[in-house]
Amino acid sequence: MNDARLRLYVDAQYTSPYALSAFVVLREKSLDFEWIPLDLEAGEQRGPRYTALSVTRRVPTLVHGNFSLSESSAIDEYLEEVFPGTPVYPRNPQHRAKAREVQAWLRSDLAPLRRERSTLVVFYGQHAPVLTYAAKVAAQRLIEGAEVLLRDGAEYLFGEWSIADVELALMLNRLILNGDEVPEALVTYAQRQWMRPSVQEWVNIQRPAL
Repeated sequence: MNDARLRLYVDAQYTSPYALSAFVVLREKSLDFEWIPLDLEAGEQRGPRYTALSVTRRVPTLVHGNFSLSESSAIDEYLEEVFPGTPVYPRNPQHRAKAREVQAWLRSDLAPLRRERSTLVVFYGQHAPVLTYAAKVAAQRLIEGAEVLLRDGAEYLFGEWSIADVELALMLNRLILNGDEVPEALVTYAQRQWMRPSVQEWVNIQRPAL
């Protein structure tokens, strides 16, 4: 199975934070793979070829030989198990569990912030209006949570880089790159994660005009 060809389906605008996560894991593990963009605006994710691969009909989807898997956190964990070289999760079991907790939190909470600071801010430089009260509450919760996790100016969440660092940095960058107020220590942390070569490769992809 390890020798089977890897394919990653992503959005054609390359703005999905979840596609970014899977892409970074593949790059960090130095795996050869083909990435295939889907035009979500045109509904390509609802076409029969894609729905045969993805029950959720969302991106990203990883295809490994005859096996397909959607949802980025599931993809990240699958790649970690099947290709254990160059780990993308902490080695310590408790730290690894906490990294997964961070991933789950960023996916399941903070919806007003995700809605009002879309990744168009991050990848297209598109500025957004002032946050509503609900989004401000979510932003404050994000900042307070990040400060707890990154006490004393920690370089990484759990003493060593993990994919959770990229996902937290992306969420912080929704605010930072829009010019919203974020504590300097968190700005420094997010910038550090953003300069990682695997992340920069995604950031610098040539994107179609909006």
